[in-house]
Amino acid sequence: MHVLQNVVFPLDRDPDLLPLYLDADTWSVIDEKPVRVSNQAHLSDVLDRRRLRIRPGRRMSFASYFNAFPASYWQHWTSIRSVRLTVRTSGVCTVLVYRSNGGGATQRVDFAEVTGDAETHFDLALTQFSDGGWLWFDIASDADDVVLQGAEWTTEQEPARTGKASLGITTFNKAEYCIQTLRALGQSPDALEVIDRIFLVDQGTDRVDAQPDYPDVAAALGETLQTIIQPNLGGSGGFARSMHETLARDESDFVQLLDDDVLIEPESIRRSVTFGRYTTTPTLVGGHMFDLLDRPKLHAWAEVVDEHPFMWRNLFQEEFPHDFREANLRQSPTLHMRMDADYNGWWMCLIPKEVIRRVGLSLPAFIKWDDAEFCLRAREAGFPTVSLPGVALWHVSWMGKDDSIDWQAYFHARNRIVAGLLHSNAPHGGTLLRHSRRVDLKHLMMMQYYPVELRLRALRDVLSGPEHMFRNLATAMPGARAVAKDFPETVVHKDPEVVLHSRKGRQVFKRLRKGVFDSPTGVRLRAFTARTLVSHWLHKPDPRNLEAPEVEFGKHDAHWWRVPLYDSALVSAADGSGKNIYTRDRARFRRQLRESVRLHAQLKREWPQLAARYRAALPDLVTAAAWAPLFTTREDKA
Repeated sequence: MHVLQNVVFPLDRDPDLLPLYLDADTWSVIDEKPVRVSNQAHLSDVLDRRRLRIRPGRRMSFASYFNAFPASYWQHWTSIRSVRLTVRTSGVCTVLVYRSNGGGATQRVDFAEVTGDAETHFDLALTQFSDGGWLWFDIASDADDVVLQGAEWTTEQEPARTGKASLGITTFNKAEYCIQTLRALGQSPDALEVIDRIFLVDQGTDRVDAQPDYPDVAAALGETLQTIIQPNLGGSGGFARSMHETLARDESDFVQLLDDDVLIEPESIRRSVTFGRYTTTPTLVGGHMFDLLDRPKLHAWAEVVDEHPFMWRNLFQEEFPHDFREANLRQSPTLHMRMDADYNGWWMCLIPKEVIRRVGLSLPAFIKWDDAEFCLRAREAGFPTVSLPGVALWHVSWMGKDDSIDWQAYFHARNRIVAGLLHSNAPHGGTLLRHSRRVDLKHLMMMQYYPVELRLRALRDVLSGPEHMFRNLATAMPGARAVAKDFPETVVHKDPEVVLHSRKGRQVFKRLRKGVFDSPTGVRLRAFTARTLVSHWLHKPDPRNLEAPEVEFGKHDAHWWRVPLYDSALVSAADGSGKNIYTRDRARFRRQLRESVRLHAQLKREWPQLAARYRAALPDLVTAAAWAPLFTTREDKA
């Protein structure tokens, strides 16, 4: 028997994690929304990683994110057509097995009454899950405690491939997180069974191997761990190094990419490799992302790239993030649908070595869009990406980041356009350039001149041709950060001795429903934009508003249709650590607006020729030979 999925319970004694592993609640529906009536889950019932107590007269359901079996994905992407569920229990209980369809409707498919120490088997067909659906089981106890001693989903079918995976972890000054990841792996023998090598690619100054706990975690992992020190080449450079090293490993059929600022569920690593072994064609297997600071909240399920704006987004974006405290699997019909992804973020993504041989390494993008571009490139070569439910980790969320207006604005702009030049099938990139120009206009109206300056730099680099990507791989980031000193709005004011005030006080707005804003649309939007651009072009700021901010906004109120109405504004930073001051600069506004219009027009004119150049250059940009010279400065520690 081959184990496809173990039933597991949380590593941490964290009550917020329980809804991800079991559904012990009873629910009702009020105003068409699921509402928890009672909670029967207790941390004390989790006896260890595999065992759980069910108290007398209670019922525990494993229709949960980590313990239900994603039957539709296994039916669609593998040739397995039956699985066996094995449940080991102690005590008098009833084990009930359920399935769902793509619409979330539930059916009971089998049950067994058991007593004493029992091992119960259920053979289940994987033949009716084409559109979606899960399998799971419940345990209902009788008059005494029942203990679930363990459970797993297995098959007798042999996998299509049997190799292990090398793990590639890229880090820049996130040493503490890396130590936690390595420790968790060292304590997870099931995960280590599918791991050939762990490549820890350290590109920072606060080195992981200098941490006090490193010798202990390194000793636990032995020769499985290899720490590699190299210059900071961004995420794309670190992951390209892991790909490069994996190509030389005969024992590895895959590379499993992991971000540094994460907490892992080791069973997820084992599941992703197992799924990758069984797929009918070599397939990229992605993991979902939960919020590290709000752990029951799922941010990403299946991500796609919209063709005409050529922009990434969540499928069913309006339903995410999803909080499993508010609705578990049985109360969330959308989560029963099989969702097909275009790409998966490299916070966790398994890539078959055969794919790397065929399509090359990561694009030298530094950060942003390298994961999406690689998956699109792989798809064009016949290798799909599957974001597999039940495979996930916890990642530092982007909710508390300002990365669209800090130094990363350069990479957001450049790499999106480069990916569009490489993969967009729409004439002139569809609406990509129009959308890019609108992003510039919004920043300009909000007096965010620094990101516009970086975006203009990005457009010039794109126009210079594909050769610039390797040429400025190591210099683009420090160059972008160096420009910040010329833009006062980049300073986050945190001095505890100084309380910043605005002349007219804080602007407070009523919170609307999730995803609903009071922004202008249609004719009102066009009129607002025209009126605001003319005002910022002609209007000279009131000197009083240059001396002190005119108004104050909370971060979530500082929208592009509100801030432009003032000469200056005090705005909270995304992480709440301080405040930025945005001030209207008429001369800078005029210069940047003219340059944005000119560069976007040039890009539109030259799009066909540029696309041909970038596509012709792509094979040379992603070869191991092209990357190898940048890997020469290194120090390996086994």
